Amino acid sequence: MERTLLKDLGKKIGEDVKIFGFIHAIRDQGGIKFLQLRDFSGIVQIVVLKSEKEVFDAVKDLSLESVLEIHGRVKEEKQAPGGFEVQAMEMKILSLAEPELPIPIVEEKGAEETELTKRLDWRWLDLRKVSKKHIFPVWTALEEGFRKYFLSNGFVQIYTPSLMNTASETGADVFEVKYFERKAYLAQSPQFYKQMAMSAGMERVFMVGPVFRAEPSFTTRHLTEFTGWDFEVSYINDHFDVMSMEEDMIISGFREVRERTGIELEIPSKPFPKIGLRDAKKILAEKGVKSEKPFDLSPEEERTLSEIFKEKEGSDFVFLTDYPVEVRPFYHMRYEDDPDTTKSFDLLYKGVEITTGAQREHRPEILKKQAIEKRMDLKTLEGYINFFRYGCPPHGGAGIGPGRIIMRMLDLPTVKEATFLPRDVKRLTP
Repeated sequence: MERTLLKDLGKKIGEDVKIFGFIHAIRDQGGIKFLQLRDFSGIVQIVVLKSEKEVFDAVKDLSLESVLEIHGRVKEEKQAPGGFEVQAMEMKILSLAEPELPIPIVEEKGAEETELTKRLDWRWLDLRKVSKKHIFPVWTALEEGFRKYFLSNGFVQIYTPSLMNTASETGADVFEVKYFERKAYLAQSPQFYKQMAMSAGMERVFMVGPVFRAEPSFTTRHLTEFTGWDFEVSYINDHFDVMSMEEDMIISGFREVRERTGIELEIPSKPFPKIGLRDAKKILAEKGVKSEKPFDLSPEEERTLSEIFKEKEGSDFVFLTDYPVEVRPFYHMRYEDDPDTTKSFDLLYKGVEITTGAQREHRPEILKKQAIEKRMDLKTLEGYINFFRYGCPPHGGAGIGPGRIIMRMLDLPTVKEATFLPRDVKRLTP
């Protein structure tokens, strides 16, 4: 007999089935016993009658979260959740759980949530909770929607290394590792390699991979390792072309999430609101929000600006454009008529930055000049500068933090909840 998922039992009333799952609840009423069985697709009530003596006697040895195989008959029962239940005829204990759970799995209404650190210590148990089961199907659907956009628009997937011989980007906040007889560094992003692909003539690339940041941050939005989605495109006019592409990607991703998971989700419409950083600062000042960062936005400013555009234009998204050179890497292209400003952007979603992007500087002599201004060692950048010495198209792209998108989409309190096994300043397990 083939296995039946619990979500499909309603189609099999009157039929014999084989089901698997964790014990979600046990209720003993003397002459009749009830179990709730849970698999990834749902929960069903199991009724165990005294007439099935072997199964009935075995229930006394069960503990919550033990794993069972049950053969039984699906019966209509208006009192049961879903209007049906399974009458157990055979039961096999596949894995007996220890009786004392370190954290509760069943979420009682009004009960206080276990502290996050302890839940992360027992992450595999925490993820069994019904309220957590949708997180990674949403991840999967969102990535599928992005891939649909990429693959239907001529993008090629590339796979870039995480080990580098020099610190990427600015050289700060990187993890140093021993690499045989020398040092190596974990990549902050695949940025340099994306640009190499442009110089290789690949024109449109995307990738999914780990990103490492040695930032001693203790916020709800920071991790030391996270999954990044990146893309890079040749022959753009400016950074607004990159923003337009990302709008299409996000619309495709959100549509896929709604269609495949059924969660209520507003699909954004194009174009997303856009505002220059200088103008954003003026609006925030008029609202009485004090600026902590003269060349960037603080988390409070990001939240307030998002609220303004939600009220004003009904959008959960807003692009912040044209950041000053002080807060952007040396490889961001600058305006010819405003060399203190970069052709760059961030994308905010519900008050959280989820993307950083820009048009890149592809002219080696200007790259060198800008690197010197940033007090970077040209010798360590020689391999990177070589990418552009033999011709390279104008190009740009972005790095996206999908964990932050999921966090805001599902209204989770921290990006750690949206991450399978989060890594932060203090956590390297499980």
